[in-house]
Amino acid sequence: MTLYRRAAWAAGLLVAACVVFLLADYLVAAARAPREAGLVKSLQEQVKADASLAPRLAAEQKRITEARIGRKLRDRWLAWALIVAAGAFLACAKRAITARQPLAPARGSVPSRDRQGAVSRPINEPPPLDLSFVDTAIALHGRGRESAIPLLQAMQTHYRYLPDEALRRICELTDVTPAQIAGTSSFYAQFRRSPVGKHVVRVCHGTACHVSGARQITEELRRYLAIPEGADTDPSRTFTVDEVACLGCCSLAPVLMVDGHTAGRLTPATARNALEPFEQRETA
Repeated sequence: MTLYRRAAWAAGLLVAACVVFLLADYLVAAARAPREAGLVKSLQEQVKADASLAPRLAAEQKRITEARIGRKLRDRWLAWALIVAAGAFLACAKRAITARQPLAPARGSVPSRDRQGAVSRPINEPPPLDLSFVDTAIALHGRGRESAIPLLQAMQTHYRYLPDEALRRICELTDVTPAQIAGTSSFYAQFRRSPVGKHVVRVCHGTACHVSGARQITEELRRYLAIPEGADTDPSRTFTVDEVACLGCCSLAPVLMVDGHTAGRLTPATARNALEPFEQRETA
């Protein structure tokens, strides 16, 4: 991180120097232009009266032309140096920031009460994990930055979400950076950063379901399951409620699916009934 920081400072100073030189060159040229134009015009008038001054006029015009060509060439090299220095500054600064950036935490939650009023553990506080699977996945998929997505997919399949402990271990043992993990896990919808419930309730919010009351059904399920604001899983981690774009059952709108079992033509009350078999299974 220190090396990248020093390189960023050096590149930044070079950028500043190039900008100063370009600006100074422009101001000097802008100040000289009127005087040079006046001198050439004056010599042209004098040559009309005295032809012997023609060599002096030609020499002056040649000097001015060579000076302008030299300035353009100098400014071109300074512009290229500015571009290279700016690119180096951005690259080194990004690496320095990435090296010190911590993993983005999963969505936090405060202790909440379940439907019986008992205080439960925060829904996003994962239980102790066996990280031996992480070592196995790294051995299978590799340690390069290109292995980020396969490793995250393996974590998602094994743990059903992306635990912070597993992600930190990936960063410790591979070339994958915390910034790369944060960007990839937030870009792809398949990745979760918080634990998922035992049963996933997918509520369709496609056009047909939306106009038939999908929003009311989702809100009723969240209220019934006591899911806290900003979360999608109940405190007991029994149910996770997801909003999906379409379940392919538009003729049954509004519709939801629990672990692959579909229930359609719902109302907020019958939507609760669709969860009862799974609740009974958990209490049995």
